[in-house]
Amino acid sequence: MKVGVPGEVKTHEYRVGLTPTSVRELVAHGHEVLVEKNAGIGIGAADPAYEKAGARIVADVFAEADLIVKVKEPQPQEREKLRQGQVLFTYLHLAPDPQQAQDLLASKAVCIAYETVTRASGGLPLLAPMSEVAGRMSIQVGASCLEKERGGMGILLGGVPGVAPAKITVLGAGVAGSSAIRIAVGSGARVFALDRSIEVLRSIEKEFGARVVTVYSSRDAVEQHVLSADLVIGAVLVPGAAAPRLVSRQMVKDMKSGAVVVDIAIDQGGCFETSRPTTHADPTYVVDGVVHYCVTNMPGAVPRTSTYALNNATLPFVLALADKGWRRALADDVHLRNGLNVAHGKVTHAEVAAALKLPYVPAEEAIRA
Repeated sequence: MKVGVPGEVKTHEYRVGLTPTSVRELVAHGHEVLVEKNAGIGIGAADPAYEKAGARIVADVFAEADLIVKVKEPQPQEREKLRQGQVLFTYLHLAPDPQQAQDLLASKAVCIAYETVTRASGGLPLLAPMSEVAGRMSIQVGASCLEKERGGMGILLGGVPGVAPAKITVLGAGVAGSSAIRIAVGSGARVFALDRSIEVLRSIEKEFGARVVTVYSSRDAVEQHVLSADLVIGAVLVPGAAAPRLVSRQMVKDMKSGAVVVDIAIDQGGCFETSRPTTHADPTYVVDGVVHYCVTNMPGAVPRTSTYALNNATLPFVLALADKGWRRALADDVHLRNGLNVAHGKVTHAEVAAALKLPYVPAEEAIRA
């Protein structure tokens, strides 16, 4: 199979779909790998490194490749290049992006989303690495945004002797939230973790003890701990669906002046009513005195770490798609099959279809079509 790796075109996105190490594995399996010129520059992998691994450097991978392996959702200029039957394997986050969904449907390509691939033990194995990165980053960007020159109230997360530390509220204690909590605890801040799963809260308490206050997430609890926080991390996720809006516009208005919200859930629409997507070039804006950081590709700021972490998780699935073809690979693996979002002009993921109010065709039917 011809596997294509384009350079990412989203603003300040420096990750790449495959590392030279991954390319070497694919070549060893007998596949031809096409890498767009300078695609790996952002992770320190120049074209010669890919050529040494066995790749062929080309100007446009979309024209030749059977399988496209990317990182971020295809941008409009990339969606125009997709063709019928071509397989796209990347993050899609379609629920809050109806225009992208319509373009993918029109292309009749086969689109498999990292973020809805599952695993037998539960969880989302291809989302987890980037959730870990975004969670850890959320505290450092939140700390930066709390600085006065960035619009924040001008406080240090850990305080100093005689001056109280900041209060951090983390909404959602899954992979991203727990990663944020881990860094928040290290900062010396007072940390409050909200989640609707008692088992998740038990695991947080077991790991961190009294350093984190665990709170069952209810409307009252969210309001109480958002309004009293200096930094709020939004880390809630419903696989494939739009993120629930836990924090209303009125709650944001009632927050402390100079407080900061970091919405990790922005890829799925965000969990603050006042959230809107931003970029690394212009990452923040202020609503009612509250600084909002809503960058949709947070891990893109640390592309080396992010790309290698992502490839560790995606490579087995890429190999399966290339070795077996997409139909056989999805038929053999229900968890990879759960990643199928769009195929042959149909939406094939129930939650995505519900969020976009579009007809749903089961993935099994799409495979047989």
